[in-house]
Amino acid sequence: MDIKNTKNDEKEIKNYATSHYAFYPKGDYPALLAYGFRPIFILLAPYIVLSILLWSLSFSGFINISFMNDALTWHMYEMLYGLGTAGILAFFLTGVPEMFPGAIPIVGKKLLALVSLWVLGRVSFWMIDYVGVYFVALTNISLLVWITALVAKPVFKDVKRNHFSLAYMLIVLISIQIWFFSSSASLIDFTSMEILKVALGAFIVLILLALRRVSMESINELLEDENIDETFYARSPRYNLAIFSIILYTIIEFLYPDNSILAWLAFASAAATLGVLNDFILKDYNILLKPFVMYLMSIIILIALGYGFLGYDYLNDEIYALNHFRHFLTTGAFGLTFYIIMLIVSTIHTGRHLFTNIYTSLGVILIILSSFIRAFIPYYENYMIEAYIISSVLFVIPFIIYMKIFFPYLLAKRVDGLKG
Repeated sequence: MDIKNTKNDEKEIKNYATSHYAFYPKGDYPALLAYGFRPIFILLAPYIVLSILLWSLSFSGFINISFMNDALTWHMYEMLYGLGTAGILAFFLTGVPEMFPGAIPIVGKKLLALVSLWVLGRVSFWMIDYVGVYFVALTNISLLVWITALVAKPVFKDVKRNHFSLAYMLIVLISIQIWFFSSSASLIDFTSMEILKVALGAFIVLILLALRRVSMESINELLEDENIDETFYARSPRYNLAIFSIILYTIIEFLYPDNSILAWLAFASAAATLGVLNDFILKDYNILLKPFVMYLMSIIILIALGYGFLGYDYLNDEIYALNHFRHFLTTGAFGLTFYIIMLIVSTIHTGRHLFTNIYTSLGVILIILSSFIRAFIPYYENYMIEAYIISSVLFVIPFIIYMKIFFPYLLAKRVDGLKG
């Protein structure tokens, strides 16, 4: 049944990849507000560069974020919910019209209002010590609620229930966000670290759910462009096993953070995630060495490395490096997902064919290298400051490359003449 649903997903992708433009709103919209991903990516890339460098310089002691008492919480929240909410905005505003026939793309003033609320959420969180936790909570939570409300109608009207999991994950992320701000307001007694670890697990699950859909669209587009008579299927049973393992690990880590069973749950999460790589082995054609396929596989591998090293750490008495190894998931998988999806969406949805070059490949390599440097800091703690600075610089270079190559695409109309 799962394989049948996967084939149905693939048919829908082919049918709606361009036909959804028939439902594009009437009117003439500036390119920047012509589709959801455009203004979000224009803001997100420089925001990633700014926030990462600011945190690195603050952590290293070169600057003092004097307007914020808890810079570590700011960094953790912004890297998850600050960037994650922007990613959710871009993914759903771009993907929903494709996944659900008849869904009208959100453009123009309504799109501007959504993006403005995201910006307000970022500014308010930076100034939380001055504007207060309740105002910050309102601006940030209301945006996710708004997105969920926009997504809920087409998702739950779908009789095939193909995308229910995406809506459920949005509800989970809203619940964790409310939990976080309730803790920040001292209404409940939990630490930010405890809650944001749970949030990380939820975002990794969302990444896998999104990656399954993005992989099917992008790889099949690539195969079609190269006249390869094969179809790529992202099989849901493999993803479901990985997702189940990660959810179980996340829950047990929160409830019993020192329990030795976490080692085996982490290894199970790593193994199940690696199992997803089997999807990339086609029957009659080898696509494993194609650059974009390697990009997507790298995300899977980094998730597996993250949970694999977490499992190793629980069994290793010599060094305690859990939160450093977690950088495989944050700096690595999370950062690389943003970079690759930004490349794919900014290419396909501006009417172009997928391409790679030395610069896009360099970006992937630098993000992977950055995650390795941060993850293994416990093995060269005497050089921690230097490692953080170097890894931060390596991490932001790909997004500077993205701005150089893709900003002209985002600011211009589609090259194929379609709206959006």
